[in-house]
Amino acid sequence: MNVLMINGSPHKEGCTYTALSEVAKELEKNGIESQILHIGKKGIKGCTACMGCVKTGYCVYNDDKVNECIDLLKKADGLVLGSPVYFAGPNASLCGFLDRIFYQKADAYAFKPGAAVVTSRRGGNSASFDRLNKYFTFAQMPIVSSHYWNGIHGNTAEEAQLDVEGLQTMKILGRNMAWLLTCIDKAKDQVPYPDLEPRQKMNFIR
Repeated sequence: MNVLMINGSPHKEGCTYTALSEVAKELEKNGIESQILHIGKKGIKGCTACMGCVKTGYCVYNDDKVNECIDLLKKADGLVLGSPVYFAGPNASLCGFLDRIFYQKADAYAFKPGAAVVTSRRGGNSASFDRLNKYFTFAQMPIVSSHYWNGIHGNTAEEAQLDVEGLQTMKILGRNMAWLLTCIDKAKDQVPYPDLEPRQKMNFIR
């Protein structure tokens, strides 16, 4: 089993990486592999709702890691999203990245456990955490929790290492993710996944 982790920070080995690494260590202890995909510093286009992905399953823009990530997520058993907090919200580049991964493609990720991790110097964790969890609930992905909301504090990786409560939150999150993945794996032959129904969409203005 393996978990895909998306590092949505422009800093490859900053606070977000520190938090994700703590989760990864606990997954490894429990026999679960993980991979961290860094979205990088290059500008990422937002979704333009062109509907091109409906035909191919991939985004029409191919100059970033979105399509690579789509393939990785289809193969993964679970997903962890990591983001720094910018103005009480996730990194805009990450949101654009995720919009293009999930738009018209969410059924492919159904029933894979997901978790969000946020990092901030001081405030905004709760709002950012809530925003990221919306992707999971849209895609029928069970949300994995810890013993506190999945946030860590610090302005640098070194400062994040001093947040003992935040680090423990990440550790327990990793353990809980491993437990749920193990439960799903053991039950998959006896308890089939629910059927996916075609989405019935309705506009409120007619």
